[in-house]
Amino acid sequence: MAGNNLVLPLVSIFLVVAVVLGAVLVLHIGSSNDAPSKNNNQIVSTGYMKSVTTFCQYAEYKDSCAKSISPVAKNQSATTKDFILAALKATIEEVSESHKLVVNTQVDENADPYSHMALEDCKDMLEDAIDDLEASLSVVGDSTLHNLNDRGDELLNWVSAVYAYQTTCTEQIEKPEYKSAIQDGMINATQLTNNVINIIADMAKVLEAFNITKAVDLLHSGAAATSTSSSSTSNSTTTTNSRRLLQEDGDFPSWFPAADRKLLAAQRAGKLKPNVVVAKDGSGKFKSIKKALKAYPKKYKRKYTIYVKAGVYDETVVVKKKMHNIFMYGDGAGKTIITGKKNFAFMKITTSKTATFSALGERFVARGITFRNTAGAEGHQAVAYRSQSDMSALFDCSIEGYQDTLYYHTYRQFYRNCVISGTIDFIFGKGSALIQNSVIIARKPLANQFNTITADGKALAKAKGGVVLQNCRIVPEAALFPSRFKLKTYLGRPWKAYSTSVVMESQIGDVVNPIGWKVWDGEKFEDTSICWEYKNFGPGANTVMRNRAFKKWEVVGPIKARQFTVGSWLNGDSWLPATGIPFALGFTRG
Repeated sequence: MAGNNLVLPLVSIFLVVAVVLGAVLVLHIGSSNDAPSKNNNQIVSTGYMKSVTTFCQYAEYKDSCAKSISPVAKNQSATTKDFILAALKATIEEVSESHKLVVNTQVDENADPYSHMALEDCKDMLEDAIDDLEASLSVVGDSTLHNLNDRGDELLNWVSAVYAYQTTCTEQIEKPEYKSAIQDGMINATQLTNNVINIIADMAKVLEAFNITKAVDLLHSGAAATSTSSSSTSNSTTTTNSRRLLQEDGDFPSWFPAADRKLLAAQRAGKLKPNVVVAKDGSGKFKSIKKALKAYPKKYKRKYTIYVKAGVYDETVVVKKKMHNIFMYGDGAGKTIITGKKNFAFMKITTSKTATFSALGERFVARGITFRNTAGAEGHQAVAYRSQSDMSALFDCSIEGYQDTLYYHTYRQFYRNCVISGTIDFIFGKGSALIQNSVIIARKPLANQFNTITADGKALAKAKGGVVLQNCRIVPEAALFPSRFKLKTYLGRPWKAYSTSVVMESQIGDVVNPIGWKVWDGEKFEDTSICWEYKNFGPGANTVMRNRAFKKWEVVGPIKARQFTVGSWLNGDSWLPATGIPFALGFTRG
């Protein structure tokens, strides 16, 4: 009886708060006498436009934002959620128009094979962009505002990928007549994508601007109180599960399917039974990895496991976008080798198409495999491993090449106990990558070249993106060692305006030039890019001569560095346990 008396008032409070929440969610239309904004960057607030102004104040292109949501704003019962949906729908429409433009741009493949390939790449990337926007639209439509705020980081990950696809599309096009036409035709799409990124990044401020935050928080706390009072046992279970999620050894979260938990436990114990076996000597079901992937069942829901026996597999491999949750393992790096030599310099193909191995389907995991591109320094752009696989992870792998070795194209990626080697910009991309407990090897470049370990392509201030090296060792290969001071190696250079590169808790050899970081010639990206270092050691970690041309270069403290650890940077506690790969969520050195 005492329990029932407690629950009834709480339920009453819950209902009252729900009514209050319903009231504040309605966007009240301002009076037509509202004074115009004194800020020229703000939209003039007259009538219903007051709500539009409030919402679009977080967008960079305010006129485009206003145009996209104004039809919805005229409805006096419109909510903030309706505004977000309208902004996403408008963006989908414009990206779809961009896609049509690319499809309708005809190039003779025989007369101009490179431009034809670049436009084909562009078409594929814009299709991926539309998929991500539609997924975002679905999430927003199915979420309450509180859940939407909680899922802001996930949404930001997706829409940041949309912008990355748009910019990659135009970057790979070389001929001015095609490049300018596609860029001009994508202006509306890129502006609206930019706006959506800023609005999602500032979701809490958007809700606060409409006085929603307090009501939502009150509703949430009321629900939490009801849940707590009804079952103390349930609360205890939740706490235990949360603690298990944070263990470094990668215990499985409670939501992970029992069958997959058993599968990954077998993987750890060395008793894993794969779905298919690939072997060069014919002892497996397939002799090539491409054929094994072709056998991937349609609409397969569980983890699909491919065992690739020791051998050298000279083939270009693509894990297609619809191939989700593939786990591929070999007999060890240096034993199971996937190799190729595609490159830009001699073959005149796009950077994306040079990749020996491309992982596109989400949750791709690889273990004990070498990914290699043998084009050499003369081949210029020549990718060994490219990933646009969200929540992907590599463990005990070797990624070998020269220029552009590892391309972390989009989304969240994790690398552990890997060896990554190369010369110019050999760890580059536009996604969010964290490389932990790995060896980074600078190779010998051409006589007129230099080495840059990282080149991050984050182009917007509030987008997701960047690369982190944590608890790694940075060393030269034997061929570079005698000339390591003459042929200079830098920690990185900013590829785009808001490039974000962090090196922390790592052992830096004397192969790294005392200046540390290099500017991107002809640009001013160093004015806005982030190049941070934290608790590094070794002869190359001395920061006395670091390049002060970088306004945002600094040796940071633990508060700033912590935001780039696995838990914060990748939200790793929510998905890494399911990979079966060990990881450290926070700092590795205390």
